[in-house]
Amino acid sequence: MEKIKIGRIVNAVALKGEVKVYNYSGYRERYEELDRIIVEDREYPIEKVRYQQQTVILKLAGIDDRSAAEGMKNKDVFITEEDLLPLPENTYYIRDLIGLSVIDEQDGSCLGRIKDVLQPSSQDIYVVELQTGGEAMIPVVSQFVREVNPEEGYVKVRLIEGMIES
Repeated sequence: MEKIKIGRIVNAVALKGEVKVYNYSGYRERYEELDRIIVEDREYPIEKVRYQQQTVILKLAGIDDRSAAEGMKNKDVFITEEDLLPLPENTYYIRDLIGLSVIDEQDGSCLGRIKDVLQPSSQDIYVVELQTGGEAMIPVVSQFVREVNPEEGYVKVRLIEGMIES
């Protein structure tokens, strides 16, 4: 069963075993919908969820004092694949995009593979490891990204002149 990282425990909170979680999921209320999380290779039922500014505060079963909570510090928080939320149409998890071939719509040639997806602002950016060496950054907008097909293992793009250095 694959584990998906959704956060990291960054500190203990108060005296009753609560932990502060830095949330990676982009949807902090997600923790309210979960019955349990995985820390390292151990499952912990979630007893209580609250918030402190942008961080999530969790009370986990079996973590009942500050000392136990301190022992959880700097550990990653995971869920299982079955806990993933369904995505809207034409939306993908980054992990499903990494490694996809990037195909030029014009001539069908393979430009490279998606190495990473950056999310700096309103639009994502595909970081493509080029077959010719180096990297290219392609904004994920319909002008450039014409088709995303994780089932078939590719993304078709239409690039403008100068977008990829030769």
